Amino acid sequence: MYKALYRKWRPLVFADVVGQRHVTETLKNECVAGRLSHAYLFTGTRGTGKTTCAKILARAVNCETPVRGDPCNQCPSCLGILNGSVLDVVEMDAASHTGVDNIRTLREELVYTPAAVKRRVYIIDEVHMLSSGAFNALLTVLEEPPPHVLFAMATTEIHKVPATILSRCQRFAFRRIAPADILARLRAVAAEEGLSLTEGAARMLTRLADGSLRDALSLLDQCVTAGPSQVDEPAVCDALGLAGLTRISDLAAAVAAREAARALSLFADLMAAGRDMASVLDELCVLLRDLLLSAYTSDLPSLSGIEPDGAAARSLAAQFGQARLLSAIALIQEAQGLMARGGNRHVDMELCLLRLCDERLSGDATALAARVAALEQALGTRGPALANPGAAPAAVGPTPPPAAAQTARPTGAPETDTAETDAPETDAPEMGAAEADDAAITAAEAPAPDDFAAAFLRALEGEISLFSTALLRGAHFTVRARELLIAVEAHELERLRDKDLLDTLTRAAARVLGRPVEIVVSTGLPPSPTADRLAALLRRGEGVIRVEP
Repeated sequence: MYKALYRKWRPLVFADVVGQRHVTETLKNECVAGRLSHAYLFTGTRGTGKTTCAKILARAVNCETPVRGDPCNQCPSCLGILNGSVLDVVEMDAASHTGVDNIRTLREELVYTPAAVKRRVYIIDEVHMLSSGAFNALLTVLEEPPPHVLFAMATTEIHKVPATILSRCQRFAFRRIAPADILARLRAVAAEEGLSLTEGAARMLTRLADGSLRDALSLLDQCVTAGPSQVDEPAVCDALGLAGLTRISDLAAAVAAREAARALSLFADLMAAGRDMASVLDELCVLLRDLLLSAYTSDLPSLSGIEPDGAAARSLAAQFGQARLLSAIALIQEAQGLMARGGNRHVDMELCLLRLCDERLSGDATALAARVAALEQALGTRGPALANPGAAPAAVGPTPPPAAAQTARPTGAPETDTAETDAPETDAPEMGAAEADDAAITAAEAPAPDDFAAAFLRALEGEISLFSTALLRGAHFTVRARELLIAVEAHELERLRDKDLLDTLTRAAARVLGRPVEIVVSTGLPPSPTADRLAALLRRGEGVIRVEP
């Protein structure tokens, strides 16, 4: 009868346990010295050797000819425990024996001395699943057990075990197994089994195992039984329903370039190839995680298989940007939660890809932060605006207005304006009060648009929402005597016409300029002065602040 690889290659002595030397050496020393506790609690993630060490300990304390703390696995006691014929070693699954009655039955059996071995051993897996009543019943047993009884308990959720139980046990924390140790074990098992396992496939299985040697061996078993003569990376992807690094990198590149149609097409190809949607999302999330963390450190291992310092990783990371990577990871995790709760998984996946390609479709804080970061990058680089907002993030934002033109009176010029010779006094209309006020601001008094925008946004810090701040970063400001003109995109116009927001902007503008002004919000650039008004300004000897097309 075929036996699974993780069962066939389960360690039989402490020395064979991978990656837990701090535990196995202590247990061996206790067995040699005879200083055994009555209760042990093994904690740690799945597949790290907790139950294996409990079984080795059960044989070691009952072995007739122990070898430096290890069981010999040859004497009748060891062989009986291995084949299950010794009834004095009991394995319990607390997940299916959660009630107080189960522990009461166990307590009634303790009074009997072992029949075939020296000590009665109870191995309790997933002990955190016991009910409160069962824990209370177990507590009375652990308080003063008979001398011939030993408990070896294992749990993956130590925080669910009561402190009264913890204080009566020797606790050992099992570490996640290092990737190098898992990789070496996979190579050794494949060699012993006569399997053709490529280096790339072994590394992929190691990453997928995520610190669990049992998972690594189970995945290898699944790939072998799938039928290929050689276990390579494509065979692993086919057997486990994975997309693979190449296809996931193509999907991430389409998302980074905001090519929604291409991303949806790649997703459709993956679904046609039988890939699992949840696995595709998980692989994409892991890849984006590697790209994000590579900007901060190169010491962390890559979970996706991409080289953090490689050209592909650097190119993808630069296309995304850190804020957008963080937003994309949050969107993927949200979609994973929706898919887990049911509904149309296919639609959830497609909507997630659309939101990844266009942050405007998502209204959460991380997506908004990504848009703000894109606007800040655009303002910092002063790149030209693009008509398509789904293009590169560095080009997001309105086109900067033309540079301000200024006409000043030459040094030493006579009091009469030279422009009068070109535009006679009688040919131009007289200016009204508002025009006279506008003309009163000379080029020296008017702040530069960039300087005013920076000061204006600083004055608004903490007074308006992050979303309103993002809109103002993409706006164009024109300062006049009694007005502050704010030009925004047409689809953002209504958002800035809120009365409370305009009152806040008015107060901030007054603080920055040192005089009260009226806020005027419009689309496009503000209207230009007419030729007649320009002539009148020149005729009166005043400077022209800005001549706009």
